[in-house]
Amino acid sequence: MNLIQTKKKLTVGAREANQRFSHYLREVMEQGSEVVITHNGRPVARLLPLEKRSDEKARQRSLAKLLKLLKKGAPLPGGRRFTRDEMHER
Repeated sequence: MNLIQTKKKLTVGAREANQRFSHYLREVMEQGSEVVITHNGRPVARLLPLEKRSDEKARQRSLAKLLKLLKKGAPLPGGRRFTRDEMHER
């Protein structure tokens, strides 16, 4: 196993990462670790946790803006607009 651990940072080979992906995903989700994946000894990718968004008010504003646009209808080339209900008709 090609594994080096330094302060929540793991380095693993591509084969190891592939074989134990669920394990490393749990490390990232539960421990906040960063996993660097190497190929032939060279770093090629990183698996790391997403930053948590702390601005709930901005998220709510964006959601309200999106809902308003959906109610209004989506513009298409030529000026034709479809309502939300039209877009979901089958």
